[in-house]
Amino acid sequence: MPRATQNNNWQTAADEIDESSGCFSFLLPPLVVIFISLILSSFALQVPAQAISVNPTSRLAPFFKPEIQHWAGSIIEWSSASSLDPNLIAVIMQIESCGDPRARSRAGAMGLFQVMPFHFYAADNPYDPDTNAARGLAYLAKSLTAANGDARLALAGYNGGIGVISRAELTWSAETKRYVYYGAPIYEDARQGASSSSMLDEWYKKYGVSLCKQASERLGLP
Repeated sequence: MPRATQNNNWQTAADEIDESSGCFSFLLPPLVVIFISLILSSFALQVPAQAISVNPTSRLAPFFKPEIQHWAGSIIEWSSASSLDPNLIAVIMQIESCGDPRARSRAGAMGLFQVMPFHFYAADNPYDPDTNAARGLAYLAKSLTAANGDARLALAGYNGGIGVISRAELTWSAETKRYVYYGAPIYEDARQGASSSSMLDEWYKKYGVSLCKQASERLGLP
């Protein structure tokens, strides 16, 4: 952190004009037709597809890994304090640290929510779970506000910095694209009340095995 996204599956204005519009084109001068087409295209390109809005719940989805379920009670408390969906919080924790309160990245991010040092106050203990959650979730809340409630964009903002929310997806870093690729479907599965998540399973196999093993050992889980 800092660490949503606009989808590139656009439908062009030309695709939206059926054959019955041919007579309309014939009646107007060619330059006018081109001008109108450009205006319609600009509107089409401003509409993101598959936006996921936050839908708060009162419990975690059952498919989150045991290391995340270990923090279920705390996540519910942090959710209440921050007014954020506990499942969105769980997605962030799952990908960032898999529940390891002492996790640290090569970039210097710390704790459960991999918060960068400049987000802490001088008197803070970055590895204290409540403090780490308070700072990380405050940033997530800002990202969600900037994204107008779109969870996909908020995830991108959390990973790549809130500034990426207003930028075209093709400009995002590979890490941010990967973060959203996994995070958004996992959250959608949780939001829909699914009992399992194939994207979480894929993430775990590719990136989470060693991370979650370290968390499990740290937490003293069987």
